Amino acid sequence: MKKIISIGLLGGLMLLTVGLVMGQLFQILDPSLKSEFENANLFRSWSDPAMMLFFVHPFLQGIILAWVWTRIKEILQMHSDLKRGIYFGLAVWLACTFPGMFISYSSFPISLMMILSWTISGLVELVFLGIFFSKTLK
Repeated sequence: MKKIISIGLLGGLMLLTVGLVMGQLFQILDPSLKSEFENANLFRSWSDPAMMLFFVHPFLQGIILAWVWTRIKEILQMHSDLKRGIYFGLAVWLACTFPGMFISYSSFPISLMMILSWTISGLVELVFLGIFFSKTLK
């Protein structure tokens, strides 16, 4: 269990880092995203203490998905580390991120570009996480 938690925390750090880099990249590609993120009618201000939970999310996700990986890794044994990581990341993305982004777009007044940036970032983050797990949680 210690290994799952420690690898999960490292995976969470990777998720946070990749997510922040992807967020900056998308804001460079579409500067209007920055003003959308700063819209107080949509998002909390960074000065709100509850926003610190934003930084807890990837670590929680990393630990949970490390545990999931240990339960399903045998299913992907016939593939290389790279393919196993990609399949895992893609499966989690299809099961969780994609439907979540669909309902977010249908429910919240946020732009399609924001949804696309989150959807693509989620895919990149989860594939990186899957590859990381395939190399560390054998």
